[in-house]
Amino acid sequence: MSKGNAGPAGKAGTKMIAQNKRARHEYFIEDTYEAGIMLEGWEAKSLREGRGQLTESYVAVEKGELFLQGCHISPLLSASTHVNPIATRSRKLLLHAKEIDSLIGGVERDGYTLMPLSLYWKGGRAKLAVALAKGKKLHDKRASIKERDWNRDKQRLLKER
Repeated sequence: MSKGNAGPAGKAGTKMIAQNKRARHEYFIEDTYEAGIMLEGWEAKSLREGRGQLTESYVAVEKGELFLQGCHISPLLSASTHVNPIATRSRKLLLHAKEIDSLIGGVERDGYTLMPLSLYWKGGRAKLAVALAKGKKLHDKRASIKERDWNRDKQRLLKER
């Protein structure tokens, strides 16, 4: 049940903020969903400047809701003095109830994990591509690397002809 608009690849009106490249290397991606994020004002301004990172982040389930944990959004230097910015606070994800239920069901029953893939702007709103993923073993990672290298060499050989 992959959602059609779960990422900015090739879409007009989207601007990439951050990507979690390690997620595709460490996990098999099954389904992707597009989630909104509840942000504070300073966080939105910082993301407009491209000051967000997803490298150590993950999605946690708490009381039937989804939260983005470990996402680092650096505060701007010109931030207001009355705001106390916390760079790695947990941020609530906004999804439809059916989507939340299917994600929680996948995590609890099937042993999947929820991984943030990319953070981007879409129509003036910050969106997060969340994936239902299963961990790779070491031999799976080696096979992925070997396949990627072969595809790169194959493209290079075809280009030379």
